[in-house]
Amino acid sequence: MRSTPASKKTSDAVPARKTARRASDAASPAKAPAPEVEASAPQPPSGVLERGLSILECFTEDRLRLKLRELADCTGLDKATLLRLLGVLVRARMVHRFDDGAYAPGPALLHMGMLYRRTFDIGTRLQPVLQDVMRQTGETVAFYVRDGDERVCLYRENSSNEVRHHVEVGARLKLSAGGSSSHVLRYFTGGSTPHAEAIARDGFAITREERVPQIASVAVPVFDSDGAFQGALVVIGLAQRQSATAQRKAVQVAQKALAQQGFSSRPPRDWRR
Repeated sequence: MRSTPASKKTSDAVPARKTARRASDAASPAKAPAPEVEASAPQPPSGVLERGLSILECFTEDRLRLKLRELADCTGLDKATLLRLLGVLVRARMVHRFDDGAYAPGPALLHMGMLYRRTFDIGTRLQPVLQDVMRQTGETVAFYVRDGDERVCLYRENSSNEVRHHVEVGARLKLSAGGSSSHVLRYFTGGSTPHAEAIARDGFAITREERVPQIASVAVPVFDSDGAFQGALVVIGLAQRQSATAQRKAVQVAQKALAQQGFSSRPPRDWRR
């Protein structure tokens, strides 16, 4: 009886294994595609200092207490890294940790904020706000404070438009004469105004041709970082240019510009008339 060479056995076995592999592949379910990474997921910063700052930037007026999961969603950092950085921030009193595991801005930030306020007077901080709002809206922007029964213009940026409403620093106007800034000043200093309901609901006042014909204005309150009411910022222009949409856009522009300089257009949570 003749024996089969080893090479012959090997060559016969190879196609058999291939056939078995193909049958196995056909029987096994198809692999699911890898899940796509959401484009909106935040990308964590690379530097240690930047990572720490990204944690502090998660806190806002509407998000004063955040859990670890919420901080992870906001920063894109994994929880182990977050816990390590939060430990440093808690020890530095820049972040406070509550017994329930929530985190909030710490007392050291208040100290830094007070130092910032002492570095710049209100005019130094407000003037860039007025300039920014004027550039974006194209209209005259002014800041008024209440003095008895009058409002006084402390700062202003006049529009570069040839046809515009001109405001002078130091100008005094009776609160009873009207205008959106007068209503905001009266509302936030304990006075009465027919716009009280709208201001309480919307956070700003709008008037059209109330004091001056063909002129419209929109005003927002200005609060400092400690919650103290400072005055009213008003955007003034021709009524034909100041549609309701344009005025609401001006409010958004003013609110953002104020926030960038440490102000707020919203009263503190414990504010009462």
